[in-house]
Amino acid sequence: MTEKMAPMALDVAVVMDPIGKIKIGKDSTFAMMLEARRRGHRLHYVLPGGLWLDGPRAMARLAEADVRDDPADWYSLGPARSRPLAEMDVVLMRTDPPVDADYLHDTHILSVAQAQGVLVVNDPAGLRDLNEKLGALLFPQCCPPTRVSRDAAELRAFVAEHGQAVLKPLDGMGGRSIFRAAAGDPNLNVILETLTEGGRHLALAQRYLPEIKDGDKRILLVDGEPVPYCLARIPQGDEFRGNLAAGGRGEGRPLSERDRWIAAQVGPELKRRGMVFVGLDVIGDYLTEVNVTSPTCIRELDAQFGLNIAGQLFEAIEARRAARG
Repeated sequence: MTEKMAPMALDVAVVMDPIGKIKIGKDSTFAMMLEARRRGHRLHYVLPGGLWLDGPRAMARLAEADVRDDPADWYSLGPARSRPLAEMDVVLMRTDPPVDADYLHDTHILSVAQAQGVLVVNDPAGLRDLNEKLGALLFPQCCPPTRVSRDAAELRAFVAEHGQAVLKPLDGMGGRSIFRAAAGDPNLNVILETLTEGGRHLALAQRYLPEIKDGDKRILLVDGEPVPYCLARIPQGDEFRGNLAAGGRGEGRPLSERDRWIAAQVGPELKRRGMVFVGLDVIGDYLTEVNVTSPTCIRELDAQFGLNIAGQLFEAIEARRAARG
């Protein structure tokens, strides 16, 4: 019997929000970094704003990094220096939204690095193409009734048709600027004016799902396959939003048959697009968002169910890297 060879040590660059400000007990990027070190990979922290081009070469301002699961002393960095990203085997692109012009420009630099042989997770073209609100609409069989428009009259008509709706911008995260409105709500006009900035920006309206009281479920996909447990983020008090950043309580649950069906509808296409780590938001029986930029909940699910989701992720990353030679 042939013995399975240990994977080769990889140089892994991490593009993330400032490492000194993260909450390691909840930070999925930190879980990935811990797993990379556990597997013997070399970590390189990209300093904020540190991606750039030198002619045709994708470059980054990098510092060698070490991480520890210690809330008093969780990281150390070596001296920063500019290096070609082609010297890296893998880049983890993990900065939080908004997906603004600066974010998109960084994905263009990462596309250059990808063309120079680097495995970028998630694929930068997919990060540009899959808006987290609109991406769900690629799978209409999974979604509640939805309308996206700059026209306040169109959005008002949608609310009137469905009685109650959730209204949100296309570039928010963490529950920010999400409104629940009913037909005839005296605040509806000002909500729509605020979200669209007087018709200049698109806003999304979805039929209100009363199942939100049971939680907004975060389902994680690793290379198209679902983790068998989700984190239901349950609204607290008189709050209708389940987002943890908005005060929701996280409760782990096994996936339901419907959850698995949604994952099976979505997973193969996202895998084809190079979306190696994805978070699906599901309320009741409906997919509401596809999170591709920096999905979270690894730490919570690992703790509740004894999982190693980052380990699954690195199995997929190492397999993809090996396939590239």
